This record gives sequence, structure tokens and C-alpha cells, in this order.
Amino acid sequence: MSTTSDTFFSSRWVERPAQVRELAGGLPRGFRAAGAACGIKPSGAADLGLLVCDAEDAVSAARFTRSGVLAAPVVVTRERCDVTRLRAVVANAGNANAATGVDGIEAATATQAAASRLLGLPPDAIGLGSTGVIGVQLPVDRIVTGLEQLAGALRADGDADFAEAIRTTDRSVKKCSLLVTLPSGEVRISIQAKGAGMIQPNHATMLCFVQTDAVMDAETADLLLSVTVKRGFDRITVDGQLSTNDTVILIASGASGVRIEAESEDELLLGEALDAALRQLALMMVADGEGADRVGRVVVTGGDDRQVEAAARAVANSSLVKTALNGGDPNWGRIAQAVGGALLDSAPLPLDIAIEGIQVCAAGAALRYDERALNEAVKRAEVEYLVALPGEGSETEVFFSDLGHGYVTVNAEYTT
Repeated sequence: MSTTSDTFFSSRWVERPAQVRELAGGLPRGFRAAGAACGIKPSGAADLGLLVCDAEDAVSAARFTRSGVLAAPVVVTRERCDVTRLRAVVANAGNANAATGVDGIEAATATQAAASRLLGLPPDAIGLGSTGVIGVQLPVDRIVTGLEQLAGALRADGDADFAEAIRTTDRSVKKCSLLVTLPSGEVRISIQAKGAGMIQPNHATMLCFVQTDAVMDAETADLLLSVTVKRGFDRITVDGQLSTNDTVILIASGASGVRIEAESEDELLLGEALDAALRQLALMMVADGEGADRVGRVVVTGGDDRQVEAAARAVANSSLVKTALNGGDPNWGRIAQAVGGALLDSAPLPLDIAIEGIQVCAAGAALRYDERALNEAVKRAEVEYLVALPGEGSETEVFFSDLGHGYVTVNAEYTT
């Protein structure tokens, strides 16, 4: 058993559930993984990961980007796999294999075929993930050679190598290993993810792979993934850009023997654990937003569902709000402007605005407030904004990164 840790749940906006204990690393029972360099990244860094579930009766669930331009690995996994019976994942960094036409589909299929041969699994049990530069053909020969190396290096504690291999502009590895105590027994969860730019998911996330040794049917796996993705990854933005490659896959080996029955206390508690883990990973992606220094959370209440969502997204994706966050500037007028731009023809809009609990605007008009206290509050690593619209109908939240010089530097030089 891995030693314990206490470093993963680091955001004040995510509370570690009482039934969850952090582990230092390692995969749940029934899983092995590995990662290595196969020559996709010019730097020579790790760029190919392989994850395998050894349980023949494993079940899985998946979510993908809804972009109109789909990367080849998304097309192949979504259309040629049984996403309820995935047993392995091949993921590469440094090349998105997106906008690559027929050649890209053939490269993804060849990758799947190579993994099938090496692992002794049917091709439709092998999911694919790619991340990196769009519009460049995937060097499939290098990937096949890399897979031959990885197939012999799979380990039960290979999660760290796998997580390292799927990074692109990420400044840090994003992973966790958790022990969850349920009424029916103990199960484990491990997750590896990547994401720092081109982030505003729509029913998926950048790349994220979840493993558990709980026993569950495909419907339960799909429900747990659907609910937790919506509350985590679908609530973040770095730059308002939807990726061509977003993929999240959950695989349950069942090796613990602990069965998760539908609508049971076990399902509820496991769902709480997965929800907290994915929300923390989502916040790690925002904090790691290319060049980011601070994370913002905007909560919008009142109005109706459409209004609160539009207002929250407008604030979170506003370049003016994001640059103010970067500079530690309490310029709340930018928040009012963003909300007004999202809710056209709604004037006069009697909105309330508070930053870190300090109310600065009531019923659409400026208030007197402690400027010194506010100036200090907006210099924190995490800053919360509250916008109240008229009415009591709805509520939503969006987590977002600041926008500074670092983002321009990373993206101006991304392919060079």
C-alpha cells in the first residue's frame, strides 16, 4: 500500500471528503501504466503513455469534446471503440493529430492496432488520446516503437510516469491517488490529467484518465463520470478556447470486490470522492493556465439559468477582468461591464457585486468600501467574485485564470 500524502486537496474551494485519504501514488488494483520518450517532443522529454487494465470484465465510460473539428484519436475512440468496455489507453503529447485528414485517422488506427498486438486486447478496447500541435502528422512509427518499449515496462506504480508523459505546456504533473472508505469496503481511485491552455471544455476536459478498482456496471460508471465532469471540468476556463482533443475516460477494474450498487450509499460516497478529485484537478489546470499567477472564481446568482451562465462566462473570459486579476487590481467596473455585455437590453440592471466578501456595488450603484482591505484581498492566489442578479432563480460558478505576459509568450512561440 502506498504511503499517505496530504498535498492534493490544496484549493480552499474544494474540501476533502471525510471518507477520502490521500495516497502518495500508485494505481488501483488491476491497473498498470508506463511512460517514456518516443521522439515526438523535440526536447526529448517523455511524450508517450500506456495504461492497461488487466481485468477482463472491466467497465468504462468516456466523454469527448464537442468541437466541430475533431482530432483523429477522438474520432477513432468515439466511433470505433466500445467505450463501455475499454481496457487500455494510449496517450501521446507533442502532437494533437488534429486536422490531419485521412492520414491522421490511419495513424490513430495504426497506433490502436500496435497496442492491440502488444497487449493481446481487441482494438476496440483501446482508447486513444493525443495533445500538442494541431495540423502536424503523427509520427506513428515512433509511437509503435515506443509502445514496444512501454509494453514491457508496465508497473502498478507507473502512474507518475504516465502522467508525466501526457504533459505539454503544463508546468506541473496533475495526478492523484486516493483511498475511499465506503460502507461496503475500501476502494481506490487514481487520476492522471493534463491541461493548461486551449481550455473551456464542453462535456469533457483536456486529457483525463480515471481508474478505480470498484465493481460497477457501465451505467453507474457513466452516471458518475457525467455528473462529476459537469461540476468540475465544465466549470473552468483559461482562455475560452475549446480543444479539438478533449477526452476523459474512466475505467473500473472491479478488483477490490466492493460493488457499487445504483442509488446506494456507496455510490453517493464514491461520487463525492470523484467529484472532489475532479474539481481539484480542474482548479489545478486553471492555476497552471499558461503564464497564470492567480485563480478567480465567479459565482452568479438570481435570474434564470441562461442569464447566470452567460454572465459567469462573460466575466471569466473577459480579458479586462483577467488582466485585472493578474495585476491584483480591484477594478470591479470591468465585472459590471462584462455582465452588461452578456445580458443585452436588460437595463437598468440592478446587480450587486462583491469581491472577497467586500461588497462594492448594490443595485447597480457604487458603494463606499474599505479600499485598503480590497487591495490586499485581490492580491491573493485565489480571488472570489460574487455577482447577484435580480431574482432568486438560479446559481452557477466558473473558475478562471488570470491573463498576463506569460500567456502571450507561451502561445506566441508555441510551435517554434
